[in-house]
Amino acid sequence: MRFKSISTVLALGLATFINTANTFAESTPTINKEFQQIQFQHIRNATSKITYGDTTFLIDPMLAKKDAYPGFAGTYRSEIRIPMTDLPISAEAVIDNVDAVIITHTHLDHWDDAAQSLLPKTLTLFVQNEEDASMIRSQGFKDVRVLGVKATTFNGVSLTKAGGQHGTDEMYAIPTLAKTLGEAMGVVLQADNYNTVYFVGDTIWRDEVENTLNKFKPEAVVLNTGDARLDGVEGAIIMGKQDTLRAIEHAPEAKIIAVHMDTVNHAALSRNELRTFVQEEKVAGQVFIPEDGEYLPL
Repeated sequence: MRFKSISTVLALGLATFINTANTFAESTPTINKEFQQIQFQHIRNATSKITYGDTTFLIDPMLAKKDAYPGFAGTYRSEIRIPMTDLPISAEAVIDNVDAVIITHTHLDHWDDAAQSLLPKTLTLFVQNEEDASMIRSQGFKDVRVLGVKATTFNGVSLTKAGGQHGTDEMYAIPTLAKTLGEAMGVVLQADNYNTVYFVGDTIWRDEVENTLNKFKPEAVVLNTGDARLDGVEGAIIMGKQDTLRAIEHAPEAKIIAVHMDTVNHAALSRNELRTFVQEEKVAGQVFIPEDGEYLPL
């Protein structure tokens, strides 16, 4: 009899414990610390699509067919026509479901005639300054907005302009060359419960880039690493392979995505060369070099 009562007590105690545990579990809110996945698609050159939830941005659209334009005069391999490759998908598919376009500057390989023709004139476009905005409005676009260092919000996504320089100080000391190179911006994209993505843009490595990395601590950094070159002038006008290492140094936890290669004549660095370099430097696990059309989760 005594043995039976002990068993009963133990059973009742266990049941009470389970019921209490279940009640606690039901009353405690679930905290999901995992960020939502961002869909990033590299299209070609510096052209990308990135989707935060229901909002899709198209970055620097160059949508022309292969060999549509002559190579850039006064640059490395100017005899080669551009784009050097076709789009991986149709231009219509590239612009499908796009909610807004970010144009870091208006050089042909970032904003070409095909993009101007194909994109709806009512689409929202974000640019770096009033000069670019005026030019694009003259092309018929109705909703052109200028980004600044203070964040602009679009459909819950925050866009902040980042600085840089499209070449060396020595290049910008030559007035005609400085005018040709012009200004270019980077842009930082942020949204609640999503990783921060920093499109560095057409710039060499400068303090502005380091400051942006330190301030925003992005989880993904998109580098234009084609090492583009001019004729008769030392140095590059965008980043190259060494800059992938600099990016890792200043953003050791970030994914580094290297683009702007194998499409325009003056880009001296190829994807294959960069892949070999990052393997030799033992950073291939952190540097992603997508093929045209490839998707990457961010």
